[in-house]
Amino acid sequence: MSPAALDTNVAVEIHDLTVAYDRKPVLWDVDLSIPSGVLCAVIGPNGAGKSTLIKAALGLLSVLSGRVWFFGEELNAVRRRLGYVPQRESVDWDFPVSVRDVVMMGRAGVTGVFGRSRPKDVEVVEQSLRQVGLSEFGDRQIGQLSGGQQQRVFLARALAQEADLYFMDEPFAGVDASTERAIVDVLKALRERGKTVVAVHHDLQTVPEYFDHAVLLNTRLIASGPVNEVFTRENLQRTYGPRLTVLEEAGEAMARAREARPS
Repeated sequence: MSPAALDTNVAVEIHDLTVAYDRKPVLWDVDLSIPSGVLCAVIGPNGAGKSTLIKAALGLLSVLSGRVWFFGEELNAVRRRLGYVPQRESVDWDFPVSVRDVVMMGRAGVTGVFGRSRPKDVEVVEQSLRQVGLSEFGDRQIGQLSGGQQQRVFLARALAQEADLYFMDEPFAGVDASTERAIVDVLKALRERGKTVVAVHHDLQTVPEYFDHAVLLNTRLIASGPVNEVFTRENLQRTYGPRLTVLEEAGEAMARAREARPS
Protein backbone atom coordinates (compact mmCIF):
# COMPACT_ATOMS: atom_id res chain seq x y z
CA MET A 1 0.00 0.00 0.00
CA SER A 2 1.27 3.48 -0.87
CA PRO A 3 1.55 6.24 1.72
CA ALA A 4 -1.16 8.08 -0.24
CA ALA A 5 -3.58 5.14 -0.22
CA LEU A 6 -5.55 6.70 2.62
CA ASP A 7 -5.34 10.22 1.18
CA THR A 8 -7.98 10.87 -1.47
CA ASN A 9 -6.46 14.29 -2.11
CA VAL A 10 -3.43 12.80 -3.89
CA ALA A 11 -4.06 12.15 -7.59
CA VAL A 12 -0.56 10.98 -8.56
CA GLU A 13 2.22 9.65 -6.36
CA ILE A 14 5.56 8.57 -7.81
CA HIS A 15 8.40 6.95 -5.86
CA ASP A 16 11.97 6.31 -7.06
CA LEU A 17 11.10 6.41 -10.76
CA THR A 18 14.08 5.81 -13.05
CA VAL A 19 13.87 5.39 -16.83
CA ALA A 20 16.76 4.92 -19.27
CA TYR A 21 17.10 4.79 -23.06
CA ASP A 22 20.10 2.79 -24.31
CA ARG A 23 21.47 2.76 -20.76
CA LYS A 24 21.35 6.55 -20.55
CA PRO A 25 19.08 7.78 -17.72
CA VAL A 26 16.27 10.01 -18.91
CA LEU A 27 14.59 10.16 -15.51
CA TRP A 28 16.54 9.52 -12.35
CA ASP A 29 15.09 8.66 -8.94
CA VAL A 30 12.02 10.89 -9.24
CA ASP A 31 9.76 11.27 -6.20
CA LEU A 32 6.71 13.50 -6.35
CA SER A 33 3.06 13.86 -5.40
CA ILE A 34 0.40 15.80 -7.30
CA PRO A 35 -2.79 16.69 -5.42
CA SER A 36 -6.27 16.17 -6.81
CA GLY A 37 -8.17 19.02 -8.41
CA VAL A 38 -5.22 20.98 -9.84
CA LEU A 39 -3.95 21.99 -13.25
CA CYS A 40 -0.32 20.87 -13.13
CA ALA A 41 2.35 21.93 -15.64
CA VAL A 42 5.38 19.70 -16.19
CA ILE A 43 8.16 22.01 -17.36
CA GLY A 44 11.84 21.69 -18.20
CA PRO A 45 14.28 21.93 -21.13
CA ASN A 46 14.19 19.66 -24.17
CA GLY A 47 15.33 16.18 -23.22
CA ALA A 48 14.50 16.69 -19.56
CA GLY A 49 12.19 13.66 -19.46
CA LYS A 50 8.83 15.44 -19.37
CA SER A 51 6.99 13.24 -21.88
CA THR A 52 8.85 10.23 -20.51
CA LEU A 53 7.44 10.96 -17.06
CA ILE A 54 3.88 10.82 -18.34
CA LYS A 55 4.39 7.75 -20.50
CA ALA A 56 6.23 5.86 -17.77
CA ALA A 57 3.52 6.68 -15.23
CA LEU A 58 0.88 5.34 -17.62
CA GLY A 59 2.79 2.13 -18.28
CA LEU A 60 3.58 3.05 -21.88
CA LEU A 61 7.33 2.74 -21.26
CA SER A 62 9.45 0.24 -19.36
CA VAL A 63 11.09 1.56 -16.21
CA LEU A 64 14.27 0.52 -14.44
CA SER A 65 12.76 1.13 -11.03
CA GLY A 66 9.96 2.90 -9.25
CA ARG A 67 6.27 2.69 -8.47
CA VAL A 68 3.33 4.88 -9.37
CA TRP A 69 -0.07 5.21 -7.73
CA PHE A 70 -3.19 7.05 -8.85
CA PHE A 71 -5.62 8.00 -6.10
CA GLY A 72 -3.75 5.52 -3.90
CA GLU A 73 -4.20 2.63 -6.35
CA GLU A 74 -1.97 1.04 -8.97
CA LEU A 75 -2.61 1.58 -12.67
CA ASN A 76 -4.69 -1.51 -13.47
CA ALA A 77 -7.16 -0.71 -10.70
CA VAL A 78 -7.94 2.80 -11.95
CA ARG A 79 -7.19 2.71 -15.67
CA ARG A 80 -10.70 3.83 -16.60
CA ARG A 81 -10.30 6.93 -14.44
CA LEU A 82 -7.32 8.11 -16.49
CA GLY A 83 -7.35 10.03 -19.76
CA TYR A 84 -4.39 10.61 -22.07
CA VAL A 85 -3.83 13.18 -24.82
CA PRO A 86 -0.63 12.30 -26.74
CA GLN A 87 1.38 14.63 -28.94
CA ARG A 88 -0.41 15.41 -32.18
CA GLU A 89 2.65 14.41 -34.23
CA SER A 90 2.38 10.83 -32.98
CA VAL A 91 -0.83 10.12 -34.93
CA ASP A 92 -1.44 9.06 -38.54
CA TRP A 93 -3.89 11.75 -39.58
CA ASP A 94 -4.44 10.13 -42.98
CA PHE A 95 -6.29 7.24 -41.36
CA PRO A 96 -9.81 7.15 -42.87
CA VAL A 97 -11.87 7.89 -39.79
CA SER A 98 -14.20 10.74 -38.91
CA VAL A 99 -13.90 13.21 -36.07
CA ARG A 100 -16.93 11.67 -34.37
CA ASP A 101 -15.42 8.19 -34.66
CA VAL A 102 -12.19 9.34 -33.00
CA VAL A 103 -14.08 10.93 -30.13
CA MET A 104 -16.21 7.79 -29.73
CA MET A 105 -12.95 5.87 -29.16
CA GLY A 106 -12.83 7.65 -25.85
CA ARG A 107 -15.86 5.60 -24.79
CA ALA A 108 -14.07 2.27 -25.33
CA GLY A 109 -13.41 1.95 -21.62
CA VAL A 110 -17.18 1.87 -21.11
CA THR A 111 -18.41 0.05 -24.22
CA GLY A 112 -15.40 -2.21 -24.79
CA VAL A 113 -13.29 -2.05 -27.93
CA PHE A 114 -15.92 -3.79 -30.07
CA GLY A 115 -18.95 -2.83 -28.03
CA ARG A 116 -21.97 -1.07 -29.46
CA SER A 117 -22.41 2.56 -28.55
CA ARG A 118 -25.49 3.39 -26.49
CA PRO A 119 -27.55 6.60 -26.57
CA LYS A 120 -25.59 7.71 -23.49
CA ASP A 121 -22.30 7.27 -25.38
CA VAL A 122 -23.58 9.27 -28.34
CA GLU A 123 -24.74 12.00 -25.98
CA VAL A 124 -21.34 12.19 -24.28
CA VAL A 125 -19.54 12.35 -27.63
CA GLU A 126 -21.72 15.18 -28.89
CA GLN A 127 -21.30 17.06 -25.64
CA SER A 128 -17.51 16.63 -25.86
CA LEU A 129 -17.52 17.99 -29.41
CA ARG A 130 -19.54 21.00 -28.29
CA GLN A 131 -17.12 21.67 -25.44
CA VAL A 132 -14.20 22.02 -27.85
CA GLY A 133 -16.18 23.86 -30.55
CA LEU A 134 -16.22 21.05 -33.13
CA SER A 135 -19.92 20.14 -33.33
CA GLU A 136 -20.10 21.01 -37.02
CA PHE A 137 -17.01 18.92 -37.86
CA GLY A 138 -18.22 15.56 -36.55
CA ASP A 139 -18.48 13.90 -39.98
CA ARG A 140 -15.24 15.31 -41.36
CA GLN A 141 -12.21 13.08 -41.93
CA ILE A 142 -9.54 13.91 -39.36
CA GLY A 143 -6.89 14.61 -42.01
CA GLN A 144 -9.00 17.49 -43.35
CA LEU A 145 -8.68 19.45 -40.12
CA SER A 146 -6.17 22.14 -39.23
CA GLY A 147 -3.55 21.43 -36.58
CA GLY A 148 -5.52 23.30 -33.96
CA GLN A 149 -8.70 21.43 -34.83
CA GLN A 150 -6.87 18.11 -34.63
CA GLN A 151 -5.69 19.00 -31.15
CA ARG A 152 -9.28 19.78 -30.19
CA VAL A 153 -10.31 16.34 -31.43
CA PHE A 154 -7.76 14.78 -29.09
CA LEU A 155 -9.12 16.83 -26.24
CA ALA A 156 -12.71 15.86 -27.07
CA ARG A 157 -11.75 12.18 -27.10
CA ALA A 158 -10.23 12.57 -23.64
CA LEU A 159 -13.33 14.39 -22.40
CA ALA A 160 -15.50 11.57 -23.70
CA GLN A 161 -13.67 9.21 -21.36
CA GLU A 162 -15.16 11.12 -18.42
CA ALA A 163 -11.92 10.52 -16.53
CA ASP A 164 -10.88 11.92 -13.17
CA LEU A 165 -7.23 12.46 -14.10
CA TYR A 166 -5.97 13.64 -17.48
CA PHE A 167 -2.40 13.47 -18.78
CA MET A 168 -1.68 15.74 -21.74
CA ASP A 169 1.56 15.83 -23.72
CA GLU A 170 2.06 19.38 -25.02
CA PRO A 171 -1.62 20.20 -25.61
CA PHE A 172 -0.77 23.73 -26.76
CA ALA A 173 1.96 22.82 -29.24
CA GLY A 174 1.39 24.26 -32.70
CA VAL A 175 -2.11 25.61 -32.08
CA ASP A 176 -3.47 29.07 -32.84
CA ALA A 177 -4.46 31.59 -30.19
CA SER A 178 -8.18 30.79 -30.35
CA THR A 179 -7.55 27.07 -29.94
CA GLU A 180 -5.19 27.72 -27.04
CA ARG A 181 -7.83 29.80 -25.30
CA ALA A 182 -10.47 27.13 -25.95
CA ILE A 183 -8.23 24.46 -24.45
CA VAL A 184 -7.51 26.61 -21.39
CA ASP A 185 -11.24 27.16 -20.87
CA VAL A 186 -11.86 23.40 -21.03
CA LEU A 187 -9.03 22.69 -18.58
CA LYS A 188 -10.33 25.22 -16.10
CA ALA A 189 -13.83 23.79 -16.41
CA LEU A 190 -12.40 20.35 -15.62
CA ARG A 191 -10.72 21.74 -12.52
CA GLU A 192 -14.00 23.30 -11.40
CA ARG A 193 -15.53 19.81 -11.56
CA GLY A 194 -12.77 18.45 -9.33
CA LYS A 195 -10.76 16.82 -12.12
CA THR A 196 -6.95 16.82 -12.26
CA VAL A 197 -4.85 17.68 -15.33
CA VAL A 198 -1.11 17.02 -15.68
CA ALA A 199 0.24 18.64 -18.85
CA VAL A 200 3.69 18.88 -20.41
CA HIS A 201 4.10 22.58 -21.15
CA HIS A 202 6.82 24.70 -22.76
CA ASP A 203 5.69 28.32 -22.55
CA LEU A 204 7.02 29.62 -19.24
CA GLN A 205 5.23 32.92 -19.66
CA THR A 206 1.80 31.31 -19.40
CA VAL A 207 2.50 28.94 -16.50
CA PRO A 208 1.19 31.30 -13.78
CA GLU A 209 -1.91 32.12 -15.85
CA TYR A 210 -2.88 28.60 -16.91
CA PHE A 211 -1.72 26.40 -14.01
CA ASP A 212 -1.80 26.35 -10.23
CA HIS A 213 0.70 23.51 -9.68
CA ALA A 214 4.05 22.80 -11.34
CA VAL A 215 6.66 20.08 -11.66
CA LEU A 216 10.12 21.35 -12.67
CA LEU A 217 12.15 18.58 -14.21
CA ASN A 218 15.59 18.08 -15.72
CA THR A 219 16.24 14.33 -15.57
CA ARG A 220 15.94 14.71 -11.80
CA LEU A 221 13.09 16.43 -10.02
CA ILE A 222 14.04 20.04 -9.30
CA ALA A 223 10.86 21.15 -7.54
CA SER A 224 7.17 20.30 -7.29
CA GLY A 225 4.33 22.21 -5.68
CA PRO A 226 2.00 25.21 -6.02
CA VAL A 227 3.06 27.61 -8.75
CA ASN A 228 3.31 30.55 -6.36
CA GLU A 229 5.82 28.58 -4.27
CA VAL A 230 8.02 26.67 -6.72
CA PHE A 231 7.93 28.79 -9.88
CA THR A 232 10.85 30.95 -8.75
CA ARG A 233 13.86 32.34 -10.55
CA GLU A 234 16.16 30.14 -8.46
CA ASN A 235 14.28 26.95 -9.39
CA LEU A 236 14.07 27.97 -13.04
CA GLN A 237 17.83 28.60 -13.06
CA ARG A 238 18.42 25.16 -11.57
CA THR A 239 16.09 23.62 -14.14
CA TYR A 240 17.28 25.34 -17.32
CA GLY A 241 20.85 26.34 -16.51
CA PRO A 242 22.69 29.03 -18.47
CA ARG A 243 20.25 29.29 -21.33
CA LEU A 244 19.90 33.03 -21.73
CA THR A 245 16.93 33.09 -24.06
CA VAL A 246 14.93 30.81 -21.84
CA LEU A 247 15.91 32.73 -18.74
CA GLU A 248 14.76 35.98 -20.33
CA GLU A 249 11.39 34.35 -20.85
CA ALA A 250 11.54 33.04 -17.32
CA GLY A 251 12.07 36.57 -16.02
CA GLU A 252 8.91 37.70 -17.74
CA ALA A 253 7.11 34.68 -16.36
CA MET A 254 8.29 35.54 -12.87
CA ALA A 255 6.81 39.01 -13.20
CA ARG A 256 3.49 37.47 -14.17
CA ALA A 257 3.73 35.05 -11.26
CA ARG A 258 4.23 37.93 -8.82
CA GLU A 259 1.19 39.71 -10.20
CA ALA A 260 -0.87 36.54 -9.82
CA ARG A 261 0.05 36.02 -6.17
CA PRO A 262 -2.49 37.15 -3.58
CA SER A 263 -1.45 40.29 -1.73
